[in-house]
Amino acid sequence: MNSVRRLALLVEYDGASFHGFQAQPQEPTVQVELERALAQMTGETLRVEAASRTDAGVHAEGQVVAFRTGSRLEPRVFVAGLNHYLPADIAVKAAQEAPPGFRVRRACSREYRYQIVTRPGRSPLWRGRAWRIGRPLDVVAMQNAADTLCGEHDLASFTNTEGARLKTGRRVLRADWRQRDELLCFHMEADAFLPQQVRRTVGALVQVGLGRSTHGHFAWLLAAAKPNSAGPAAPPWGLYLKRVNYPPGTLDELAPAGHRDRCKREP
Repeated sequence: MNSVRRLALLVEYDGASFHGFQAQPQEPTVQVELERALAQMTGETLRVEAASRTDAGVHAEGQVVAFRTGSRLEPRVFVAGLNHYLPADIAVKAAQEAPPGFRVRRACSREYRYQIVTRPGRSPLWRGRAWRIGRPLDVVAMQNAADTLCGEHDLASFTNTEGARLKTGRRVLRADWRQRDELLCFHMEADAFLPQQVRRTVGALVQVGLGRSTHGHFAWLLAAAKPNSAGPAAPPWGLYLKRVNYPPGTLDELAPAGHRDRCKREP
């Protein structure tokens, strides 16, 4: 009998057609498609776990999933085989045998990017890929407010009722805006994320950028730690899971060049 081993995959997907990552009854999800493809390839009934359970409509460039298998196929064969069976909106970018004791949820940090288009007219190319605001935003004011997020905080104000049932303390490592022509991007990195945390944060920061809220009010939201108080979440189609970071030597074959030492950074 073959011994069971654990493999990790780096996965990219367009979330528009899926009801999130995690399997749900009667709903299309990324997990269901991955498990279906694995069954077709290996003949095994396997369960995959993800580093981040993205919501409905959210995309991923660097999702990491892991599973146990008795198959002796090499990791590179899993990449080619799974891409044969998966639908066009999901792709496996890389695969690696995970080290002993690896747990996919025990990452050092996760990074998300949110995209906004500020040009007045609609954009067919960014439809379903970015939130179109259609008017200029005060990016300086938005950045000043975002600066208050870095560090250890109770982020209950930036989650929903479901998220408020969890421990809501998080360590934010990065929260910054970058403008590239008509595309405005918000990058957020933290040790872990609450449900809708990035989208609700973006929604509140956009209110600052539109002049409908202030830096002071945003700081009050952060300090209040009151679930649902940040207001409506930004649409899911502008959000991307960019990268999941693990300690050096854990999943180096999946880590993008130049990012294998991110977990070494000082607080």
